[in-house]
Amino acid sequence: MEKQEYKIYIIGAGVSGLIAAQTLEKHGFSPTIIEATDSVGGRVKTDIVEGYQLDHGFQVLLTSYPAAQKFLDYEALELQNFLPGAAIFNKGKKNQIGDPLRDLSLLIPTVFSSIITFRDKINILQLNLQLKKKDISAIFAEKEKTTLEYLKDFGFSDQALSQFFRPFFSGIFLDTQLETSSRMFEFVYKMFGTGSAALPKAGIQAIPNQLVEKLKTTKILFNTTASSVKDGAITLENGEVLESDFTIIATDSTNLLPQLNKEPLEWKSCFTLYFETEKRVIEKPLIGLLPKEKKLINNLFYHTSLGTFKNGGKELLSVTVVDDQNLKGDEVTEKVKNELKEHFNIEVLRLIKIYEIPKALPDLKNLKYNLSPNETRFSSQIFLAGDTLLNGSLNAAMLSGESAALAVIEALSK
Repeated sequence: MEKQEYKIYIIGAGVSGLIAAQTLEKHGFSPTIIEATDSVGGRVKTDIVEGYQLDHGFQVLLTSYPAAQKFLDYEALELQNFLPGAAIFNKGKKNQIGDPLRDLSLLIPTVFSSIITFRDKINILQLNLQLKKKDISAIFAEKEKTTLEYLKDFGFSDQALSQFFRPFFSGIFLDTQLETSSRMFEFVYKMFGTGSAALPKAGIQAIPNQLVEKLKTTKILFNTTASSVKDGAITLENGEVLESDFTIIATDSTNLLPQLNKEPLEWKSCFTLYFETEKRVIEKPLIGLLPKEKKLINNLFYHTSLGTFKNGGKELLSVTVVDDQNLKGDEVTEKVKNELKEHFNIEVLRLIKIYEIPKALPDLKNLKYNLSPNETRFSSQIFLAGDTLLNGSLNAAMLSGESAALAVIEALSK
């Protein structure tokens, strides 16, 4: 049988599924992707609303991700870099802190900031140096503890935890208690320290869009939902059955594999609200943090402080809410508006859109960096992929997609 004649299906056109397709194509195969929605990207999507680019949740690309460097063309994405720091709003004052070794403009405000102690600033430098030298494999071999325990053991003060680490990493991990694995903290901190946080000029969906543009022989079936999978066959929601030589499930497999005796995957959720404002209270491309307990706002960012292809004419502000305090959409919006006025002196012109994202990040334990191809095998003809198998990151999505595709290629070679 010719390579192109094998019926290889990939369920899910997220980043993981697209990387699996790309890897199969490079080896001469022509897979078919089954995608439930009308576009690629999975959780990595961007809408254009009234002239503004709205990502589904506040997302960034860490340019040091090894898999991203392998699979993406950064120059074509026209990456716009954040400054390596944050603007912290406390008691009506704005404090800027960051890494002056990577951006000299942050030197003076960081040195003279009273938001963290001198000892904490020394600890941050030591942490930076320690993690720059530490291999990723060593990070994921460490015994897991919570991020909060890790930071306390490193010697950071309660002030540093409450004023910087908790609000900053709560927004990244969608976890207000910093219970996320210390492996993930070390990995992400290392990525921040060795590269930049960035956004493509066209928004985060430019990443999966670039991946799909590279595909030549892959077929994508949009608005098509798989309901169950077994060796040799995929049953669609409409009752149609597709014969399959090999299937890669590049999405949450819990509901697709009836024989999978597994607890349902836990997810972290968030709200992201986009507002139009007349002016910016943070001129530079820095994330704004509100280090206060029992407040809805975790972080905010002016997307118009970066270059964008689409601009509605005024300033675009995103606000991330991690702990919704059991409030609903309209209640969240009103309370966020009040907090913006009270703590940031921001008057919004209007709400453009609110995203409630119940499945923003997988809530995982025993985090891994990568899977060998053999570890992606579920049965003789079914393979699994997705960041849910490793850790909640774009890097993990890419690596798992590649491993699953290589496993299929290896199975075919035998």
